[in-house]
Amino acid sequence: MAESMKGLKRSNRCTEIGVENVGQVVTVMGWVQKRRNLGSLIFVDLRDRSGLLQIIFDENDIGKEGFEKAYGIRNEFVIAVVGQVEKRSGAVNENLATGEIEIRATQLRILSESETPPFPIEENSNVKEELRLKYRYLDLRRPDLQNNLIMRSKVATLTRLFLANEGFLEIETPMLTKSTPEGARDYLVPSRVHPGNFYALPQSPQLFKQLLMCSGYDRYMQIVKCFRDEDLRADRQPEFTQIDMELSFVDIDDVIEVNERLLAHVFKEVIDVDVQLPIQRMTWQVAMDRFGSDKPDLRFGMELKDVSNIVKDCGFVVFTGALENGGSVRGINANGQGAMPRKKIDALVEFAKGYGAKGLAYIAINEDGTFKSSFGKFMTEDEMQALIDAMEGKPGDLLLFSSDKNKIVWNVLGALRVEIANSLGLLDKNIFEFLWVTEFPLLEFSEEENRFTAMHHPFTMPMEEDLDKLESDPGSVRAKAYDIVLNGTEIGGGSVRISQNHIQEKMLELLGFTKEDAYERFGFLLDAFKYGVPPHAGLAYGLDRMVMLMAKKDSIRDVIAFPKIKDATCLMTDAPNVVDAKQLKELALEIIEK
Repeated sequence: MAESMKGLKRSNRCTEIGVENVGQVVTVMGWVQKRRNLGSLIFVDLRDRSGLLQIIFDENDIGKEGFEKAYGIRNEFVIAVVGQVEKRSGAVNENLATGEIEIRATQLRILSESETPPFPIEENSNVKEELRLKYRYLDLRRPDLQNNLIMRSKVATLTRLFLANEGFLEIETPMLTKSTPEGARDYLVPSRVHPGNFYALPQSPQLFKQLLMCSGYDRYMQIVKCFRDEDLRADRQPEFTQIDMELSFVDIDDVIEVNERLLAHVFKEVIDVDVQLPIQRMTWQVAMDRFGSDKPDLRFGMELKDVSNIVKDCGFVVFTGALENGGSVRGINANGQGAMPRKKIDALVEFAKGYGAKGLAYIAINEDGTFKSSFGKFMTEDEMQALIDAMEGKPGDLLLFSSDKNKIVWNVLGALRVEIANSLGLLDKNIFEFLWVTEFPLLEFSEEENRFTAMHHPFTMPMEEDLDKLESDPGSVRAKAYDIVLNGTEIGGGSVRISQNHIQEKMLELLGFTKEDAYERFGFLLDAFKYGVPPHAGLAYGLDRMVMLMAKKDSIRDVIAFPKIKDATCLMTDAPNVVDAKQLKELALEIIEK
């Protein structure tokens, strides 16, 4: 039978007690992690969010009734214990923060009983994720998940304090906004008061934070929920959290400088990692040419090499055909993997096909300097040797080549180098390699829509030296955009914004908006720009992704309290779900059966 606290007050969390408290009487409360009955003594490991503490129940101290009560407690019961702190009577447990002490109980109250949980509450659980997410409230009791969420809280708190000291104001922006579809799909919210009209949940506070700059707030920040109705991956959720900021009267270097100091401060304080400043910068073009990715992982080498000039006159039509179609031939050198079994090489070929490759050419160099190749018969010995030399191939190396349009070659080899590095154990989660990627293309051409789309968003400023190309060669215009990358994951991105009306109008025109369309979607922003707008720039971090990397986890679901699964459903609450016909009628909505 559950009891009330009856005036008891917790004096300490479990791990707030140490040898310095020996002899003191304390009151602790928490969950029963484990109970061991030794006949005349009962040992209980008590757990709260701080950790574990050993309690001893002895009938001589707690009385017959109290001892019988202790005999009846089970795992996950919630209990309150009053007792005296003593040095451990048995061996010291060096793995526990409280391993030198124990509490000799003089009073016990069972505050709540528990059924047997569907899985053990323990660290590094091997239980299927679906079951853990269905009972997320139990899963969240596990110490490793609690540590992740405690870390997340520290990151948020430190970020707020740091930015406040840098003159940023925390200002909330609306959750119910106007739909301005450009990029990912909006989540729509029907209006009861305005039947047939819809709000959208924000994909980011982008337009509002720019309006705040127009309003003179100078430096804005917000830790804010954002929503995107898109297909999910391990690092995507339909709702996610951004550390969002915008600054006035600044350029790229100003934004980068304050954010480098922010990152150094947070990583040092939370996980004791020294971020070397300044953080390396690399242009988008260099990143793509060297790593095949605009978010390169710098923890290992295996860089791409362009061998187009070496093979342009060779007899292998797969290579020469790609070059004739305006593409390139590039390769990576998997050092020391020349003896890789054919079956594994075939698996890499299939992997490459998943990124758009038609195939993958290879040269495996034997230890004696001879080699076997998937295309050697089409090339002369001199051509093969020139190719091996260009790739810096040594005995025991495996050379892999992709030939196609640049975009496909980059995608294929960029993904392949990470896949191979992962299989070789080169992705050390204890190493933190930061990188700024700059000078992104302003626009990318969409074959599907037969028009240019914004690589970041429509309010990104072109680089001043490329402004004259907006008319003549828009595809070559670079943006004043910058992403912050950590270990091959983009953790944040931003840009200098357009603050001149004629450039903004030109940008929207390039994106296929008529003046009427532009005003229909973004009129309030364009109007605001008529009344004096300062030069401004901003950046937003994905808080979930950043904490995932700091906690050395593989999925952001491990650092979000109540995440959705890949189809955007919540296994615990069974959301989304149907609603009453009465609610639909109030909203003037009708469901069409598919």
